[in-house]
Amino acid sequence: MGVFKNLLLNLPEIKGPEQKHVSFKEKLKWTLICLVAFFALSNIPLYGLDPSRSIQFEQLALILAASIGTMMTLGIGPIVTASIIMQLLNGSGILKFDLTSHEGKRLFQGSQKFASIVMIIVEAVIMVALGGLAAQAGTSSFVIIFQLFIGGLIVLAMDEIVQKWGFGSGISLFIVAGVATELIVRAFSPLSSSGVWAFGSGQAPVGKIWVLIISLLNRNPGEAALALSGIIATLVVLGIAVYAQAMKVEIPLSFGRIRGQGIRWPLKFLYTSNIPVILVAALLANIQLWAKVLEGAGKPILGTFSGGVPVSGLVSWLSSPALIEKFLSGSVAGIDFAHSIVYVIIMMIGALIFSLLWVQTSGMDANSQARQMMSSGLQIPGFRRDIRVMEQLLGRYITPLTAMGGLAIGLLAAFADLLGALAAGTSILLSVMIVYQFYESIAQQHMMDMQPGLRKMMGG
Repeated sequence: MGVFKNLLLNLPEIKGPEQKHVSFKEKLKWTLICLVAFFALSNIPLYGLDPSRSIQFEQLALILAASIGTMMTLGIGPIVTASIIMQLLNGSGILKFDLTSHEGKRLFQGSQKFASIVMIIVEAVIMVALGGLAAQAGTSSFVIIFQLFIGGLIVLAMDEIVQKWGFGSGISLFIVAGVATELIVRAFSPLSSSGVWAFGSGQAPVGKIWVLIISLLNRNPGEAALALSGIIATLVVLGIAVYAQAMKVEIPLSFGRIRGQGIRWPLKFLYTSNIPVILVAALLANIQLWAKVLEGAGKPILGTFSGGVPVSGLVSWLSSPALIEKFLSGSVAGIDFAHSIVYVIIMMIGALIFSLLWVQTSGMDANSQARQMMSSGLQIPGFRRDIRVMEQLLGRYITPLTAMGGLAIGLLAAFADLLGALAAGTSILLSVMIVYQFYESIAQQHMMDMQPGLRKMMGG
């Protein structure tokens, strides 16, 4: 056990900055480098792959920032799956990590990285072994697995680089990059689904803006309504997500050593932000991926698909029924409403569970926040300077916000999917929240670069 513990504590890692404060330009540079590398990997095809025998799974591509058939085939799937497993093991008490100590946090991070590497290998082997990806004649399957393994390690390293040297996390950066690309294509692309110029070819363009214009010119109200509903749904989801992000509770704090000086410590209504819905969506996407792989192997134990859409079994209930689209086309049935209710409940309960687990494992609990405030010289006016008092007061806000925020983000994500936006509703919601986080992080970084005194005061 001691040898394994030493292995976890000494896994290869990206060296962090020696200085406590990394400049805005340095963070921006490394963020852009990783973003360019992500797009490059997404366009490098796997050597020896047979494209005709490779699965195409759009839901996986959006949620897990994957590009099937390229070096980014696995995307962030192994990292997110490992995170889910470690949170469940730690939250259930099967594995116990002392996250209040430095060594305990290092051990948890090392265990999560080790689990990510294991998941890269497992997902690569299973995907090839069950026929999700197939090699061309004369090419060994090991060649495909090795390329997937290398791609997974590169993504793991880029995620660590962004966390230590850039803004936010690589997971969030890659998700928003993939979703933004999908939104632009779905809204404005003049190409057809087969990749040819749509105008004059008799094929409909992918971009809904063009579909709406053409439908109106051809006096086709049905097609125009479907295109318009997707555009409106996207705008509605964007508006709700921005409004929800702005909701917060502000706790007044004062500097104990400086009388008359204080700040307001914001606690957002969506306290755990987009993390719970990322984990839920990634879990559901993984289930659907393996269901499709198993179906291709002749063992549809999780359900079946028709044209990439789940139509039976467990996976059909774990996917959005596209309620609005069916309603506008006149094909909605009673089972679709039941399906919608089940889907909303699954998303809400899943987001609640992961929200509670994430708070405990990421240092966002009341105790960790109280320690952070105390170390910065802050205290709550009218109360004595005692970490136990501060923890108790923060607990009155953090615990309800964690639960309500988790349920709310799950509900928002589910309804976003049901509205039938241009991209998956969950993906749009995630991208908006990620962009909002990047904006806040960049604004804070810029402010501290301009005001070094403020950085010292905040402990930066």
